[in-house]
Amino acid sequence: MPDAVAPLREFIQAMTRLVSETNDELRLLAQGRPLLARLIANDAWLSRDFSALRTDRYAQYLLHCDPLERFSIVSFVWGPGQKTPVHDHTVWGLVGVLRGAERCDEFRQQEAKPVATGHHHVMQAGDIEAVSPALGDWHRVSHAWDDRAAVSIHVYGGNIGAVRRHRLDDRGTMIEFVSGYDSAVVPNLWDRSAAARARSAP
Repeated sequence: MPDAVAPLREFIQAMTRLVSETNDELRLLAQGRPLLARLIANDAWLSRDFSALRTDRYAQYLLHCDPLERFSIVSFVWGPGQKTPVHDHTVWGLVGVLRGAERCDEFRQQEAKPVATGHHHVMQAGDIEAVSPALGDWHRVSHAWDDRAAVSIHVYGGNIGAVRRHRLDDRGTMIEFVSGYDSAVVPNLWDRSAAARARSAP
């Protein structure tokens, strides 16, 4: 039996080494990008528990949080018509599309408030973009297709589900929020017994 979750485990090990070597944001983003590209090159490692649709809104599943909360990995799952509010992150982040496509509406900070630029871009499977307070931290993300789910893998420079952030409500008022997670469990990365049993079977 193949070790299905091995790509995620290897990504976590590589990111742990990276954040142990530096806290320089630009270096983290530059060196983290090829690591994430390798992870999202194949989607067989992501189980159904962490790619399940919600009918009421997009889902946000915790895949891993560094014990010192230096980074976290989250799968976002989008159904047709689902989108985020306009929001920021307050920490560095890398977003890679694993399945489907996502639309990102771009905003810029102007006099302490995000303002739409009038531009957007669409990310396809395999595409990666960076966010951070230094590079540009405000956007709105939505599902780009009408007939299937989309999944993206996000890596953030903190325990993003516990970070105090900001979003715009329906009236355009900026409010604080903490996103939390939709999953009560995280992937079991360390049990290799199934693969070991398969190798030892007569």
